Amino acid sequence: MSISPRTEARFYERDGDTYKCGLCPRRCRVAVGQMGKCGARRADDDMFVAYSYGKVSSMCVDPIEKKPLYHFRPGDRVFSIGGIGCNMTCKHCQNYSISQSASGKKRTTYETPEELVEMFRKEKINTVAFTYNEPTIWFEYMMDVMECAPDATYVLVTNGYINEEPMRELCNYVSAMNIDIKGFTEDFYADVCGGRLEDVLNGVKTAFSLGVHIELTYLLIPGHNDSEKEIRDLVSWIMNDLSHDIPLHFTRFHPDNSMNNVPWTSPESLLKALDLAMDMGMNNVYVGNIISEEGSDTYCPECGAVVIRRTGYLVEVAALEGLRCKGCGCKLYMVR
Repeated sequence: MSISPRTEARFYERDGDTYKCGLCPRRCRVAVGQMGKCGARRADDDMFVAYSYGKVSSMCVDPIEKKPLYHFRPGDRVFSIGGIGCNMTCKHCQNYSISQSASGKKRTTYETPEELVEMFRKEKINTVAFTYNEPTIWFEYMMDVMECAPDATYVLVTNGYINEEPMRELCNYVSAMNIDIKGFTEDFYADVCGGRLEDVLNGVKTAFSLGVHIELTYLLIPGHNDSEKEIRDLVSWIMNDLSHDIPLHFTRFHPDNSMNNVPWTSPESLLKALDLAMDMGMNNVYVGNIISEEGSDTYCPECGAVVIRRTGYLVEVAALEGLRCKGCGCKLYMVR
């Protein structure tokens, strides 16, 4: 079995016996011999090391709708891959066994960028999703994979918690991102996620401004981030700072990690959030983690025709010619 090489991290400065990391807004100061908060950076005597480089915890072939990406190559298959660690500490994380595992405690296999490319080529898949844990802390490995196979298509499922310079560099290679907006108050981010809302919103705006296809996911957690005001504030921000065409996925919370005492999100709450967002002017709103005819299909924003019909992960392109509605010719926010 090959061993992960000692790879130098990007975006850091040396300051005496500590390193200052500049990859994400945490800007950790890491003493020699210690790890960054994300578990993906280690301070050695001679350099700051991308500790998780090439260490793969999970891989699978998925429908792209599972990411969820509903408006990016609908019906496509995607090669999904994940590592270890995260720069947030979400109390409700369903992948905490890999995202919050102590460094070196989670079993992984090392795959060189060339080996990974060979894997998805063998599956005859040309779309790759970095997902499961937080992919942006895998920066160096992702960049090497993408430079190894520049003809492939790359998507991220991310918390958006990354500084502007590395985000801009990623956007040169990444075609689509599903970004979690985990709540819409700073208190929620501080108490539940260990991050800052403002920094996430800045990351979203940067990616959108650079032409990356953006879809947003908002996990509705009963009693924590599901107030009408919070949803209104979220939708207002999307419409004012991004676009009313951005796909917004309200998804169902289930008890997990250290939030096992919180109940499941009710289907009624999800559909209420969907209706509120649509009434405010959003064109593409969905509900997830439940089976719902009302919240799965894509409708033409002009004539209301169903242009894409979904049953679970089964996808039927019902009324599209290219990117336009067959009925009225309206162009949709979509990549095919």
